[in-house]
Amino acid sequence: MIIRRNSFIAIFLYLFAFVGMVYISFVKLNTECDCSRNVAKSPRNVQQILEPDTHIENPSPTKVQESKTVVSEKEKSSKEDEDENSWGPHVLGVVVPYRNRFEELLRFAPHMHKFLNEKKIRHKIYISNQVDKYRFNRASLLNVGFLAARKDNCDYIVMHDVDLLPLNNKLFYGFPEKGPFHISAPHLHPKYHYRTFVGGILMMSVEHFEKVNGLSNKFWGWGREDDELYQRIMSAGLTIYRHSKKSITTGYNTFEHDHDPKVRPRDYSRVFGQRAASFKRDKKTGIDNIEYEITSRKEMTIDGAPLTILNVELECDIDETPWCQEVKKKKS
Repeated sequence: MIIRRNSFIAIFLYLFAFVGMVYISFVKLNTECDCSRNVAKSPRNVQQILEPDTHIENPSPTKVQESKTVVSEKEKSSKEDEDENSWGPHVLGVVVPYRNRFEELLRFAPHMHKFLNEKKIRHKIYISNQVDKYRFNRASLLNVGFLAARKDNCDYIVMHDVDLLPLNNKLFYGFPEKGPFHISAPHLHPKYHYRTFVGGILMMSVEHFEKVNGLSNKFWGWGREDDELYQRIMSAGLTIYRHSKKSITTGYNTFEHDHDPKVRPRDYSRVFGQRAASFKRDKKTGIDNIEYEITSRKEMTIDGAPLTILNVELECDIDETPWCQEVKKKKS
């Protein structure tokens, strides 16, 4: 009797313990878990937080962004280095003699900037703007522009008329290592076709421009300064290079010549002894003794094309070149 009662008590205690365990388990499962302490204690979980496994589908957005940024910057840097090298080491100074040609300048600057960028020519555009009271002096303005370009570390220049726009992308604007390169050759220029013509667009390295001492400062009014420059180049023993007719086949359509003499007449007047002097070789003047003042230098852009405006006042020795003064028109 006692054994049966003890067995009954043991079974009762066993069932009571079993029911209690089940109850406690259900209570735990329905309680939210604060896992932060457990995560901190788990080396594996800490590793996953700092360096997410590659197979995780939803890792930290910040980490992914940083990774993409690093890769993007490396690719960008590589492409920039490659692109930088493709432009070459030389810098071209585009020197434009200028006075009262604003409409032409509005077309020239963006056209040339785009044209040279497409050819990957590093360049700076200089507008030598004559603001003094004297007659236009294209040669002296080119000298002033050269001196500014050289100071800004350009290692070659192109003397470029503002009304002459290149249309053929095969035209050479690279560094003229061997000698002066005449881009607007006689068989390509829309207007001038004589053999010794070197006007319009002529490139020279800084070294060669210095060798010929730039252009003469005695030419006031339009014309003849290019012919005198040709003599300087020949005297210096330099060879002038040009495109062959086979390499550039567009002929007189190679450039757009945007000049209307009726709208902007040029000063071709020859006064005093100017005509005779214009046919003589000038061995006295050039970049080494030009007298001028840049009254202001302004950086600006036209339709995204950056350029430098040099407002230039030239000096004139009236005893030496009395024809520098404005010619008074006779009253009719």
